[in-house]
Amino acid sequence: MRIGFLQYSPVFGDKKGNLERVGEMLSKEKDAIIVLPELCFSGYLFKDRKELEELAEETPGPTVEYLAPITKNNNIFLVFGIAERAGERFYNSSLLLSPAGDISVYRKAHLFDKEKLIFTPGDSGFPIFNIEIKGVSTKVGLLICFDWIFPEPWKILALKGAQIIAHPANLMLPYCQDATITRAIENRIFIITSNRSGSERGLKFTGTSQIVGPRGEIYLRVGKSVEGVWTVECDLNQAEDKMVTERNDVIQDRREDLYTLKEK
Repeated sequence: MRIGFLQYSPVFGDKKGNLERVGEMLSKEKDAIIVLPELCFSGYLFKDRKELEELAEETPGPTVEYLAPITKNNNIFLVFGIAERAGERFYNSSLLLSPAGDISVYRKAHLFDKEKLIFTPGDSGFPIFNIEIKGVSTKVGLLICFDWIFPEPWKILALKGAQIIAHPANLMLPYCQDATITRAIENRIFIITSNRSGSERGLKFTGTSQIVGPRGEIYLRVGKSVEGVWTVECDLNQAEDKMVTERNDVIQDRREDLYTLKEK
């Protein structure tokens, strides 16, 4: 299966211009799952709740309407970050948009720093989604940016059968790219981290989007400032092999009987 990411530097508040740039970048891509950054059309650093309200949208909304013909015509599954309006609440969300126009939503569980002042903590849990590209099926989980620092959601998705975790991000701290290597090893999964490049309102982002394999191998890693779309072929059977040695399975060997804070 072909998997990949798009890295670029969106312009804050210019949703139309950002969509057009991304559409052009995706125009030649076909038969793949491609991950875009967190909040990749609105921008990230909202001054206040009012500014978020102006740029957020319901699902489905104008962003899905613009991207749907691209996914359909090019047979692409897109994962992208969006400021989602749901009634009176606003979520930092990730959408999975299929070529058929189906929409799946994950709402960020672990809000970072000032996100806590304007977004509602996610209530979607950690679902997995079935996708198929050219006759090859897989199970995909979605996480967003700061979720990387918590091992629990990665393990939950792996226990549910996820082979690929799509990870849109707006990373500023320097740790994530290395930390997700460990997440891939301990769960034997593929991880696609799509980070934005550039800076916004004084914040500088680390770029360095990457794809990591189930044994911690870096299939692809790009620079801090480059923009574009990159894809690779992956063998999903590697994500089914949970063996570290002939006697050690990272799923079956878990000691759930000991994983408690209560003393016996």
